[in-house]
Amino acid sequence: MSRANLQLVIAILRPRRSMIPALCACMAFLCLPARAADAAAAATNAPAWLAKPLSIEECLNLALTQNSAILKSQKDLEAAYGIVVQTRAIAIPKVRAQSQYKIIDKDSIDKFPFSGVPGLNIDYPDQSWNASVTLSQSIYEGGRVNSALRASRLARDQALLSHQAAIADNLLEVRLAYADVLLAAQLITVQEASVKLLSRELEDTKRRFEAGTVPRFNVLRAEVEVANARPRLIKARNAYRVAKSNLANLLGYNIPKDIWQDIPLQLTATLEDMATPYDIDLPSALGQAVERRPELAALKKAIRLRQENLVSARAGYKPSVQLIGGYGSRSSSFTSDLGQDVSGWFAGAQASWDIFDGFLTKGKVDEARARHQKSQVDFDDTTRRVELEVRTTYSNFIEAREVLESQKKVQEQAGEALRLATARSEAGTGTQLDVLSAQTSLTEARTTQIQALRDYSAAQSRLERAIGRNYTLDTAAK
Repeated sequence: MSRANLQLVIAILRPRRSMIPALCACMAFLCLPARAADAAAAATNAPAWLAKPLSIEECLNLALTQNSAILKSQKDLEAAYGIVVQTRAIAIPKVRAQSQYKIIDKDSIDKFPFSGVPGLNIDYPDQSWNASVTLSQSIYEGGRVNSALRASRLARDQALLSHQAAIADNLLEVRLAYADVLLAAQLITVQEASVKLLSRELEDTKRRFEAGTVPRFNVLRAEVEVANARPRLIKARNAYRVAKSNLANLLGYNIPKDIWQDIPLQLTATLEDMATPYDIDLPSALGQAVERRPELAALKKAIRLRQENLVSARAGYKPSVQLIGGYGSRSSSFTSDLGQDVSGWFAGAQASWDIFDGFLTKGKVDEARARHQKSQVDFDDTTRRVELEVRTTYSNFIEAREVLESQKKVQEQAGEALRLATARSEAGTGTQLDVLSAQTSLTEARTTQIQALRDYSAAQSRLERAIGRNYTLDTAAK
């Protein structure tokens, strides 16, 4: 084939530049069935929760049963109950079974010195066994028994209160994450509207430029505004994906690996639904926090628990008395026949008193006293920190409420300003800068409005947590 013919064939086979968009569209159309099949497969393998819109109440209930931090706290609570059982074991009777078998060297047996006397034919066994069952009950431990019973109840209550605090913290995180998803979704809507407005302005400016009524500078300015708006839309979409992933993690969901980017998580509530009216004064909030916060109640239990530990430590200065009884059996000491045994019951009492234990008890008392004093200091410090938290969250709540109230009419005013600026520009009495500024102001007003709704909802949730009021805490504790 000649060089001219080869160039002719290449020219025929090479697509024209104008045909490239059509070819791309055809390729995209051909790929649609495959993409649809992949989406259907992902939907088939997706868990049931992906297809169900979730309300805030449903998310809170799911977190109570699936959240990892709450589940770990539940196991800590069960472990604490195990410690409670150990603490009160001193007051409960104990039954012990013992048995022993022993064989010794015959040469080591100490024999009766008059073994040669007629009629004293003694058999010295080298094997022996014994078995017994003993019941023991402490009747006096220097006050340690009653203290252990009180300490077990205090430890149980303290563990439950700590679990309630963990539940409250994680439910607050779920509420905040839920609001973040709603905020990110509405930010996407705002940025899409902004891009749409700016794109419409760009098209209108291009038509005017082609008609010769505006210079090329106006087209360039409109193109720059559209280009500047697109990154904000991209970031909003990414924030939406991240927010949904965070919420799914707090709900304890295992996201399927075939879901790569956007989790198809649907929510039913809106920011307006979560921003409910709420009114409380600071003195009432401080009083409710001191009274209802589970952390402070747990520290009160800790103070009393440390007091019981001090009582238990001081018991080391006093004697210990137990009653014992049981039944035992052993092999005879005067015959090698292991089948002959001696059996019977026994009962009695035993007492012990450490007259001097090398200052061991004194050291335990000093330690218990110091820990008791530390628990009191810890309670006072935590009370002050709780009050500071209430004051801070209350101040943030007031700020969020005032900002939200200040934005009620701004969005309507910004929309009206954009309409007037557009009308003036079309009439020739306004400039492109006025239109672009009005569009920017409208986007900022919309963004500020939904951000204010989210901030108000978050501030209210944090304030309720700070004063000890929680949505499903009472149900969770049960």
